[in-house]
Amino acid sequence: MLLIHCPYCDETLPEVEFTYAGQAHVVRPADPSSTSDSEWEAFLFLRENPKGAHYERWRHLHGCGRFFNAVRDTVSDRFLTTYAAGAPRPDLSDLIERAK
Repeated sequence: MLLIHCPYCDETLPEVEFTYAGQAHVVRPADPSSTSDSEWEAFLFLRENPKGAHYERWRHLHGCGRFFNAVRDTVSDRFLTTYAAGAPRPDLSDLIERAK
């Protein structure tokens, strides 16, 4: 069972409390009507799928209901950190070094 820390409730709870909401920090095109079909397709469907640390978006569905971001290692399935939505991305090299 995964344990996930909600940065808003400041609690670490089982994953059944949360819902995965995709890759974090995906930027919507400024003017969607002027994007090409291939650019729009890339925005809607193409996401990173790295082996290792990955920025993700989660929602504390059965708690505060708020969205937050996390960095999770896709190999070990371990959360390196969680942080409020809108906060800057944490430095991956620092997180990976602390996780060793």
